[in-house]
Amino acid sequence: MHHRIALASFVALWLASAPAAAVTLGFDCLTNNLAGDCAIGEAQLTVDVTDQGGGVVQFHFKNSGPEASAISEVYFDDGSLLALSSVIDGPGVDFEPDANPPNLPGGENAVPPFQVTEGFLAQSVPSPVMNGVGPSEWVKIQFTLQGGQTYADVLDELTTGQLRIGIHVIGFQSGGSESFINPPIPEPGTALLLSGGLAALGLIRRQRR
Repeated sequence: MHHRIALASFVALWLASAPAAAVTLGFDCLTNNLAGDCAIGEAQLTVDVTDQGGGVVQFHFKNSGPEASAISEVYFDDGSLLALSSVIDGPGVDFEPDANPPNLPGGENAVPPFQVTEGFLAQSVPSPVMNGVGPSEWVKIQFTLQGGQTYADVLDELTTGQLRIGIHVIGFQSGGSESFINPPIPEPGTALLLSGGLAALGLIRRQRR
């Protein structure tokens, strides 16, 4: 019994002290102009959502490649975000706050329609294909949170769909463009806690042997 109590206490302390891991989201094609371009975007494009501390949450957009494509604009719909605080460009990428068009192309196809929150958008500067997020490139966008809101609230809103992320992608070999939106995610916090707890249990069992 004492061993079980000690084990439970260790797991609880370990989980409380463990740093928040990134939650990685994929994207679903929204406009469906060309099936091949949609497939490329869904296979290559992701965003990592991480807690930076101090009320700052980071969205790290990536294009894994290898197929030609470039994220040219990113958009956010509602949620606990307060203000876009910074844009961090990766090598070969040049993004700035604001975007043209000011709304996600094809956003009306989302259910409910995608409505960009004022100030929650960014774009690559001309030439957008050259300065957008192409194969093996990335851009990071950071937001400060509203008072009393936390990283966990952001994950909850991404789960319920209260917060949605849209991206406009150009530069496909076809010459076309597509818009993508993240699907709601299933309880990311629960999954992280479960995986962390199992890892801690495995470590303790190995040590006891």
